[in-house]
Amino acid sequence: MKIAIVILNWNGRSLLEQFLPSVLKYSKEAKVYVADNASTDDSVNYLHTSFPEVTVVQNEVNGGYAKGYNDALTKIDADIYCLLNSDVEVSEGWLTPVINTFKASEKVAAVQPKILDYKKKNYFEYAGAAGGFIDQFGYPYCRGRIFDTLEEDKGQYDDDLEIFWASGACLFIRRNVFEEMEGLDEDFFAHQEEIDLCWRIQNSGYQIKYVGQSKVFHLGGATLDVMNPRKTFLNFRNNLLMILKNTSGMYGWFIIFARLLLDGIAALKFVFEGKTSHCLAILKAHFSFYKKLPTFVKKRKKSGAKRKYYTISSVVWQYYILNKKLFNHL
Repeated sequence: MKIAIVILNWNGRSLLEQFLPSVLKYSKEAKVYVADNASTDDSVNYLHTSFPEVTVVQNEVNGGYAKGYNDALTKIDADIYCLLNSDVEVSEGWLTPVINTFKASEKVAAVQPKILDYKKKNYFEYAGAAGGFIDQFGYPYCRGRIFDTLEEDKGQYDDDLEIFWASGACLFIRRNVFEEMEGLDEDFFAHQEEIDLCWRIQNSGYQIKYVGQSKVFHLGGATLDVMNPRKTFLNFRNNLLMILKNTSGMYGWFIIFARLLLDGIAALKFVFEGKTSHCLAILKAHFSFYKKLPTFVKKRKKSGAKRKYYTISSVVWQYYILNKKLFNHL
């Protein structure tokens, strides 16, 4: 089984300098690639000089996470791709449990390891934690992370479990499935495109697994900080696009309508918090959603049978009204 670890880079020399050594040290079973998204810094020269064992795949433009990986992976020969953020430190033995999980069943299309916080290593990290789920209204949440509440890692998620989505911070996926799904949706540019991919994988009858014996540490926010309105725009717009694309019938339109109302409440919350730029980002997200509506209606018709995607109706209600902050309280 050929494993390719593919790190997407854009002007990230400092991140490569900090995190690439651990990947090379603990990934002898794999070949390591850096897919460069048309960087304008000296990161590519730095790679050639300091890490000649790493293969650089040069993309012609910065197409974000989705196009960046789509372009690069066509040039990489492997059975399993690992899409790894450039701000992730891996640990000794991290690949073995993942490889064993793929070998155990052909139904397993994608795998995520345990993702902990690089700055606070005994706590889960926001982007993925111990495996992702979404509620009826499309809000993502994780074992170990619900909204801004991060759990301490006490071994409570050291298991292997079927999950709904795997984090794009460290996403293992079979090459044949990635190609069958026609890759990541480039209309997303960045943020939640991995959830969309996983949703399509689920609709096609495959499984996605979390493997608790594999552990990585994610810095997070290295490309786009959580306080950046651009991140707010992408998250709100892409979440609407993802729901439209992967639900079916009038039910999906009902969920879209409900989300538009809930987004309005979120925008008002930003106003009361003095974060008007984030309120404007939500408005821009909605206008961008309307602009892309015809394209995504076509994608919706193209997609296959829809499976039930949620186990709880509203994580917002559970978290903010019922004050259930931990996954095992839901």
